[in-house]
Amino acid sequence: MGSGIWSTNVYDAADRYRKATGKSAFSYSDSGARTVHPDLDPRGATRESRDSAEHPQSTPIAVLFDVTGSMGHVPRTLQAKLPQLLGLLLRQGYARDPQVMFGAIGDATCDRVPLQVGQFESDNRMDDDLGKIVLEGGGGGQMMESYELAMYFMARHTVTDSWEKRGRRGYLFIIGDELAYGKVKQREVARLIGDGLGEDVPVRQVVDEVTRRWDTYYLLPAGSHYSGNRKVLDFWRDLLGQNAIELDDLDAVCETIALTVGLGEEAIDLDEGLRDLNRHGSTATGTVSKALARIGGGRRTVVSSLPPATSTLPAPRGGSTLPAQRGGSTLPAPGSGATGGVTRL
Repeated sequence: MGSGIWSTNVYDAADRYRKATGKSAFSYSDSGARTVHPDLDPRGATRESRDSAEHPQSTPIAVLFDVTGSMGHVPRTLQAKLPQLLGLLLRQGYARDPQVMFGAIGDATCDRVPLQVGQFESDNRMDDDLGKIVLEGGGGGQMMESYELAMYFMARHTVTDSWEKRGRRGYLFIIGDELAYGKVKQREVARLIGDGLGEDVPVRQVVDEVTRRWDTYYLLPAGSHYSGNRKVLDFWRDLLGQNAIELDDLDAVCETIALTVGLGEEAIDLDEGLRDLNRHGSTATGTVSKALARIGGGRRTVVSSLPPATSTLPAPRGGSTLPAQRGGSTLPAPGSGATGGVTRL
């Protein structure tokens, strides 16, 4: 996947058509669907971000959001602001050949559709993937959702040329307002993804693995049920350190993602990014400035040429698995303060 070029004109034409016909941007869900769309089904799937003649330096960006309870409006906000996100990434040159994947997270203990994962796309098919997401709105009511299951999928079921060819991590943004469960449960992995784990896996081990190949962020937006909750924020800061970010305005999600990528790619520093937002008439400048002040700029990650590390997660039974890392070192948990074989410039 990942071919084609994003077109705001195509997006605008589709938006005008939907308004003229009374159709929703989330027609699959709004039509009453209660099962995962086949294109977003994680079972037996691997999502790939690949280089091509059209996109020789692909930059993978994954955006996974909680669609339970008060978070159900997040994908609608993202869909409405896709042109701003892609405009900053492409026209401002924040990332070379960005390929964006959208997915949704629910609660595997009770929801009918607890994990949905789209493809990495460079063109308007990313908008199509958003439209296939089921906005279930359920959740278990216990301040926990299955974020750990989504991170497991990203650690074990994604392949990117950015990593394989250049030793560069992709970007993973998880948007939510609750805690992850303490373990990836083998029965849930078997039912929803199809892997046969020999045992449950602690969430910290999953974080260790996913952050080797993905620069991982947790965004906690205002307006959600647990926004501002110190227990939630402390949980994610223990796992991800400064990459757990509070947003005082949900409408700033796209701008925050774009500037975070720009900082990571060293295309801008924070002041330059904020000036870009002002020039484009964005109302999110204050929120983004506050949110990203903790991480600053210059977050480009270079993987050293140490011997390959092995996965911290047990391999699925009865099949092969993706290596946790190639040509790099084992990263500790992001909040631990150690750097392993990674140099931050």
